[in-house]
Amino acid sequence: MTYARVETFAVDGVEARRIQVEADIRLGLPAFTVVGLADKAIREARERVRAAIVNSGYEFPQKRITVNLAPADLRKVGPGFDLPLALVVLAASGQLDGALDDCAVIGELSLTGAVRSVRGALAVAEGVRRHGFARLLLPRSRAREAALVPEIAVLGVEELHEAVEVLRGERDPAPVPPPDRTEPERGEEPDLSDVRGHNGLIPALEVAAAGGHNLFLHGPPGTGKTMLARRLPSLLPPMTPHEAIEVTRLQSIAGLHGGGLVERRPFRSPHHTISASGLVGGGGHPTPGEATLAHHGVLFLDELSEFTRPALEALRQPLEDGRVTIVRGQRVMVLPTRVTLVAASNPCPCGMGESACRCSAADLARHQRRLSGPLLDRIDVSVTVGRPSGAALRDQVAPASAVLRERIVAARERQTLRLEGTGLTCNAQLTARLLRSLADATPAAHAALYALHDRNALSARGHGRILRVARTLADLADCATVTPDHIHQAAALRLDDQSLSLAA
Repeated sequence: MTYARVETFAVDGVEARRIQVEADIRLGLPAFTVVGLADKAIREARERVRAAIVNSGYEFPQKRITVNLAPADLRKVGPGFDLPLALVVLAASGQLDGALDDCAVIGELSLTGAVRSVRGALAVAEGVRRHGFARLLLPRSRAREAALVPEIAVLGVEELHEAVEVLRGERDPAPVPPPDRTEPERGEEPDLSDVRGHNGLIPALEVAAAGGHNLFLHGPPGTGKTMLARRLPSLLPPMTPHEAIEVTRLQSIAGLHGGGLVERRPFRSPHHTISASGLVGGGGHPTPGEATLAHHGVLFLDELSEFTRPALEALRQPLEDGRVTIVRGQRVMVLPTRVTLVAASNPCPCGMGESACRCSAADLARHQRRLSGPLLDRIDVSVTVGRPSGAALRDQVAPASAVLRERIVAARERQTLRLEGTGLTCNAQLTARLLRSLADATPAAHAALYALHDRNALSARGHGRILRVARTLADLADCATVTPDHIHQAAALRLDDQSLSLAA
């Protein structure tokens, strides 16, 4: 009997879980059995591993081979176990002696022995460091991504025989590929200067970007709601190194990134036919949803009234908590959802609104029912996007994004100093307790806010959100305290007629 063990990692949600791949080879009828709650892709890996070993010039043992994936209670999914399976068989059969100590392995194999790319290399590298391994062997195409994690040696390979030679010490691993500029520069993003005739809406976008506040744009079709929303990311401040690592890990797990560090904040715009699990995460094998893929960025819901009610209701708690908890098969998975929500909607089914509306009273009632009042109550800034006049289209040109971004970055820096040690990054994330202690509102500002609360029948949540927006307005103005003027400006950005009729 011959025994060997290889360490690997499985991506579980947004985290990497340690897996031990054990191989036992003994005399008996030739068989290759994989146990340990493996899915169909891993069971099919037996044929890929057999062909890859033979085509790489090694001998596949004609004995009884049993491979165990431990722990047995964790479901293993995906083709990333191919390379660990091949190496553990070679080690157990004596063709790879004592070279797997202190090394984790991940990778998919082709029938010829080529090592193919896998998802979640950054998450795996973080798991390797967390469990104290010194080396990570993985596909060379993912080496640059894994190299973002310090304190581990990244061994990138392209062939099975190359992996064996590197582990034996017969050849040096290839250097990590240099970064290639796959993302467009800041100047190539949609810029706010493309917008004409809507200069009155610029303050709302500036406040949403400066404080991370959710934004609701409503108005007739063709007035520029989508155009404004798609230019919000160009106003957001650059990501911190920690945020960039988080976004890179999430995009790698979802297979949306080719390698290296993601430098731009994500912008996700799902279609209105998306399911609740597609929006917030879930499924039979739980995977991140659009809200998680927009973490530290913008989640844009165009035509909000066309989304299904279950999908919108599922989004309420993630917006409030900054995370979503999914329970499947006695397993609990927590996915991050710190997003800036931007929603856009027409005023009625026909889209015309006001005097040109052709909808019946029943149509209007049905339209308002499809807009979730509790969801809209979690939106801080609500503005009407009307039709600009011909003169406004001709003469009004919005400022460049870079001009506004300077003020926004300065406001974010003030928030960072104020929130130091809390784990929060912007005013929109303030809890009720922190809001009371850090808002620095004057007595006159509190009096103005309570008067608005009673006059407009605000919810307690709406009361707090106006104060958060007022704190952001004060930060933009470089004012240490929140004054009544800031309260009234914040109320004007939230309490338009449509939002009051739907959310109050």
